[in-house]
Amino acid sequence: MASGRGVPSLTMKVARDRAVVGALARERGTAIVHTNSSIIVSGQAVAERAGACHLQHVREIYDGSAGRIGTALWPLFRKHLVRADALACVSRAAAAQFDGRGRSFVLHDGLTRTPGKTPRRAARRTLGLHPDRFVVAVVGRVSDWKGQHVLARALAEPPLAEIGAVGLVAGSAAPLQPRHESDLIALRDELGLGSRFRLLGFQEDLATVFGAADAVAAPSTYPDAFPNAVLEAAASGVPVVAVEVGGISEIVRHGGTGKLVPSPDPTTLATTLRELADDPQQARRLGASAAADVPARFGLRRTIDAVEEQYQRLSGRR
Repeated sequence: MASGRGVPSLTMKVARDRAVVGALARERGTAIVHTNSSIIVSGQAVAERAGACHLQHVREIYDGSAGRIGTALWPLFRKHLVRADALACVSRAAAAQFDGRGRSFVLHDGLTRTPGKTPRRAARRTLGLHPDRFVVAVVGRVSDWKGQHVLARALAEPPLAEIGAVGLVAGSAAPLQPRHESDLIALRDELGLGSRFRLLGFQEDLATVFGAADAVAAPSTYPDAFPNAVLEAAASGVPVVAVEVGGISEIVRHGGTGKLVPSPDPTTLATTLRELADDPQQARRLGASAAADVPARFGLRRTIDAVEEQYQRLSGRR
């Protein structure tokens, strides 16, 4: 949208989707178009062409998260989104950006799986980790907003440096954005972390990562609507230390199932993680509580029932 050709290019693509996908949907008597993410902008046009109702899923937080250009464009984009017949927001934080506009409601993602934890000793042997070091992982796409760089700086702070704490980054950069990984490697070298900060790349087997980690950090620098990595870590029984932004506080209960910190500050993150390193019994208690709490509140059946309820409501309107 910010580039010179962005707007006309996007307009042409939406028109093409409306013509091709919309005609197909109309031909097949589609009742509901369900757009799975708000970054897919043609769902409304397709639904209108098909004469169908439109359910728009919102898995992103734009307000205050996309720089000056994004902030300027957000009111216009919000006006586009609220044209939908229903707005399924994955968290209260995601819903709040609509200020009551449109037919928005909260629909938390359900757990599609719980990776679990490989036994600690076996997991650490697989990843080549010292059996007794304090290990903290960040799971998710490598970017400038997931906070992998915040963990790197936290590892250089005295609370974690003096115990030789190790950080794991499980995830890879988005296509065409390899600079985020390059920047992390440069930061690791600048801080002199060496093998104390390891980039594992994309990991299909999160059970090994969770089994090796004493904690999972989510030091997001921008609001994260409802990070499934946090959901899965907590459900697997790993204590989560996260920045209290976006929908994370709807997953993690401070002092009950994990720890919340007010900002992505490396010193605060390091201090909070050190508390868990010094008190492994507390860490185990938080992890066990999370493993019981999160699946109970975010079971997949509950999400499926809510989606079906919306489908029935929209079908009735049509």
